[in-house]
Amino acid sequence: MNTGYFTLLAQYNAWANRRLYEACESLSVSEYMRERPSFFGSLHATLNHILVADRIWLARIEGQTPLNLEPDQILYGDLVGLKMARLAEDERIRIVVSGLLEERLDQPMEYRNATGDRYEAPLRLVLGHLFNHQTHHRGQAHGLLSQTTVLPPSLDLTAFARRGPET
Repeated sequence: MNTGYFTLLAQYNAWANRRLYEACESLSVSEYMRERPSFFGSLHATLNHILVADRIWLARIEGQTPLNLEPDQILYGDLVGLKMARLAEDERIRIVVSGLLEERLDQPMEYRNATGDRYEAPLRLVLGHLFNHQTHHRGQAHGLLSQTTVLPPSLDLTAFARRGPET
């Protein structure tokens, strides 16, 4: 996997998030916020978790100390605020990934987890984790959306590659 592949994943990530958030906007506030059997307890909490994790991992990738965020922290109390933050974070991801040099991908990246334990992994693996984490929890949100009357959108990477980021 080269930097071009991660650039593609950053573009796909933003596209899939836009589609998922657009579908969520079709729900009433009560239906969107409704508690549902899931790891984070609701569609809103799941989407907040994805944003929390992105902020933590991007800070690490940029060599900064992540903010003291909890995995289940609600950063934004409504869909509008969360969507605006999501759009900004997806642009941040795109900028960070597009600025990476090929030789940096195999360099070790040191970071500390929430309890202060030190880890090291090649940046390539960390980026893979960042996008895999997004896909994993976006899939959970997609499943929660399927419990509503709103049809969940296709989020397939191959559909993105065929149609491009503007659809």
